Amino acid sequence: MDEARRRNRRVVLLLGALFLAPVLIAFVLYYGRVWHPAGSTSKGELISPARPLAAADLRNPDGSPASLDLLKDKWTLLYIGDGGCDEDCRTALVFARQSRLALNNEMTRVQIALLATANCCQSKDIEQAVPGIRLLDASSPGAAPLLAQFDGDRRHSLYIVDPLGNLMMRHDAAHTSKDLLTDLKKLLKLSHIG
Repeated sequence: MDEARRRNRRVVLLLGALFLAPVLIAFVLYYGRVWHPAGSTSKGELISPARPLAAADLRNPDGSPASLDLLKDKWTLLYIGDGGCDEDCRTALVFARQSRLALNNEMTRVQIALLATANCCQSKDIEQAVPGIRLLDASSPGAAPLLAQFDGDRRHSLYIVDPLGNLMMRHDAAHTSKDLLTDLKKLLKLSHIG
């Protein structure tokens, strides 16, 4: 009788080890910093950690003071460039508009903004090409701390700002908008804010 109990106990322990061993090994590998999956699934350049945008002296197109709160409560596709909006600017803003429109029902959660570093808002073509765009004059010296937070080639970049006002991703605006759309869909699906 004792021999049968020991044999049954060994079988139960062996079965328990058989099922718990893979879980324990995976836990040790992942949380023990032995192994981590490489890379990320984002198509753009992830800014890690996300940077809260610094307060700045921004102006609306009419010259009245603007607040960075305009970049909160919604996901923002942000382009930084001359307010005259050259070819690179138009390309980036068209990609932004197309990506936003392709979101269908979710497009109300995304806005497009232009931080004009000079010649703010002199081109009415911008508002016609991208209806609802937020134009902000960032040409004053007080906007320099804000502009310094944006890395990369600004002429060819679209930045994503989260609804909390954090700069979190950069996309190459000269590249196809499919990558931007893919990232936006993921962000909106996983986010419960904005």
